[in-house]
Amino acid sequence: MLPVRAAILTLLLGAAAVAAPSQAETIEVTIDRLVYTPAEIAAKVGDEVEWINKDALVHTATVKGGADVLLPAKKSGSLLLQEPGSFDYICRYHPNMKAHITVQP
Repeated sequence: MLPVRAAILTLLLGAAAVAAPSQAETIEVTIDRLVYTPAEIAAKVGDEVEWINKDALVHTATVKGGADVLLPAKKSGSLLLQEPGSFDYICRYHPNMKAHITVQP
């Protein structure tokens, strides 16, 4: 009887590992010399984007009609992604700075 219980337990633990939801990730975007790097990122709902501003200037990560993250000089800021979609964003102070996020469900 003991080997059967061990086999059932192994199956249940294996199924639990397969059924476990994926872990949320933190995706880093560096700002250096007025450029977002990488300029294109793919993420999932629940992931967090962290912008690391290495410039001596204040920047933002601004989606038209949506999120607006202030990024002080030499500091970072983050945003939890809560909805799927495809989003272009810019720095509202330096609109030539452009990037894109694709968020999957």
